[in-house]
Amino acid sequence: MTPTDPALMSAETLLGLYARRALSPVETLQAVLRRVTLYNPWVNAFAVMNPRALQQAGESEARWMAGRPIGPLDGVPATVKDLLNLAGFPTRRGSKTTEAVPAAEDAPAVLGLKEAGAVILGKTTTTEFGWKSPGDCPLHGITRNPWDRERTVGGSSSGAGAAGAACFGPLHIGTDAGGSIRIPAAFCGLVGMKPSFGRVPQWPLGAFAGVACAGPMTRTVRDAALMLSAMARHDLRDPFCLPDVVSIPGGDWRQGIEGGVAGMRVALVRRLGFEPPLDAEGEAVLAGAGRLLQEQGAIVEEADPALPDTRPIFGRVWGVALARLVATIPPEKRALLDAGLVEVAEREGGMLATDFLGAEALRIEAAHAMARFHQRYDILLTAATPTAAFAADQPTIRPTEALWRDWAPWTFAFNLTRQPAVSVPIGLDGHGMPRAVQVAAALYRDDLALRAARALERAAEMPLAAPA
Repeated sequence: MTPTDPALMSAETLLGLYARRALSPVETLQAVLRRVTLYNPWVNAFAVMNPRALQQAGESEARWMAGRPIGPLDGVPATVKDLLNLAGFPTRRGSKTTEAVPAAEDAPAVLGLKEAGAVILGKTTTTEFGWKSPGDCPLHGITRNPWDRERTVGGSSSGAGAAGAACFGPLHIGTDAGGSIRIPAAFCGLVGMKPSFGRVPQWPLGAFAGVACAGPMTRTVRDAALMLSAMARHDLRDPFCLPDVVSIPGGDWRQGIEGGVAGMRVALVRRLGFEPPLDAEGEAVLAGAGRLLQEQGAIVEEADPALPDTRPIFGRVWGVALARLVATIPPEKRALLDAGLVEVAEREGGMLATDFLGAEALRIEAAHAMARFHQRYDILLTAATPTAAFAADQPTIRPTEALWRDWAPWTFAFNLTRQPAVSVPIGLDGHGMPRAVQVAAALYRDDLALRAARALERAAEMPLAAPA
């Protein structure tokens, strides 16, 4: 059923209505703000709201009335995760140790959305410095899942996941160093895309610079591709970012997205150097997604990419990054940090340089193994999370074990290999909570990942959350 409330509409639908003068950006923003007023007091998706959003929507409306939109997202509401700079607003990173000093300039991804005309609604919550998957932080407390307030939204893009599911606008920027886009997307019934490393420029670089990406979190795959088109623009501030892709007409990543999967070779993968846990409903969802691709003409078979055990590799990358982060915090403020973050930093803080370089060598081995694997397979299909969203109030105990068992066992390998991966919602479990799968493509083949994700989306329609 086509929604009539602008807050429930996709970005593509909104833009089509704007072009026909059937809806205005002001009407859309007002509809979104009504939902924010109604649901955000318990969802807790926002770190800060933008007081100029309504004015910006009015400016966009004037441009549409004059037939002169400034870009392909003009007037579409969007949010920014509070790990990225939004000019004029502080970047607190979910931490009481940071200062409330306004950022002087926009992060590249934010600049891309603004240049495309998006109306920035506000900044969304994050786990402290993006370190973990449960959706809480010392500064803003617990962010809750719009599907069930007793469940977590996941993290670290917790507010983006909640805002997307609660229909606080269609476009949300997340970041992902080990699954921080894909996990909350899976828990909240959204599409979450971790692009190829370097596809979306970042500056300043965060704690996990060598494996982290910014990417879109949306309610549809086409909106994710549209959003990526605005974000994936070369920016000289990031020395690792890729040049603009001349093979994508007009830089629009929706090109070819409806091409389907007929003839694609798809590897259904259950091992990523170890056996990630997966509950029975997750197994059923994964097998069902394989059948959906097969019914559309894909050649699906179980296969193993023969990776080294990726757990100790990522553990060292994660731990060293947190140890370095803690070392930058003034000693008198360290007691304000999340206790689990400090625990991981202390465990890994004494690592020798030779150990870290050894982990980096193994990371490259894993990337090499995946590159070889993709000579045989266009797409990998895996689970996205080991379970549905767990309890929002669940304490963080033994975080290293929780990382492999409960949080990110299916996602972090693709950060190590730097290839694109998309979490795609497939359906609801017996408790009415979203379940998802993950599709990954070879490094720099973001187009194939989007095509496969779109094929799954077409075959498995998801309802919207209905917050109580």
